Amino acid sequence: MTLLLCLLLGCLTGLRSLTPPAAVCWAAHLGWLNFAGTKLAFLDGPVTLILLTLLAVAELIADKLPKTPARTAPPGLIARVVLGCFCGVALATSAGGKLLVLAIVGVVGALIGTFVGYKTRHILVFREHIPAFAVAIAEDVIAVAGSLLIVSHI
Repeated sequence: MTLLLCLLLGCLTGLRSLTPPAAVCWAAHLGWLNFAGTKLAFLDGPVTLILLTLLAVAELIADKLPKTPARTAPPGLIARVVLGCFCGVALATSAGGKLLVLAIVGVVGALIGTFVGYKTRHILVFREHIPAFAVAIAEDVIAVAGSLLIVSHI
């Protein structure tokens, strides 16, 4: 089950790179995930929680701007891969899973989410003529709700 949840959280990282890590911090803060005594104990700290939450909100806003680069551009893609890996490591640490396996699963999920999300958004906006803003809001809802649902069930 942890493997599937890790893959899904990685996929959500492909949609919004900072939302799943922020959800991991909130899960630690709310006691859903336990990082006490690990190298990831800083995730339960107030500074980390505030910083990642603000960065995630900024990303949600920036995504709607016309000059925002595609998620498949190298800087965004690299960030998604690194943060997908981070989410996999966090879930492995809290759930007691195999660190390397879940890190790789997080990376694979991030790559899937990045390219499937990009292609889906492109189809909805350009072929189906759905406003880009509406598609972006739907992605936001999926990323936020999905991330919180996943971290609450580890």
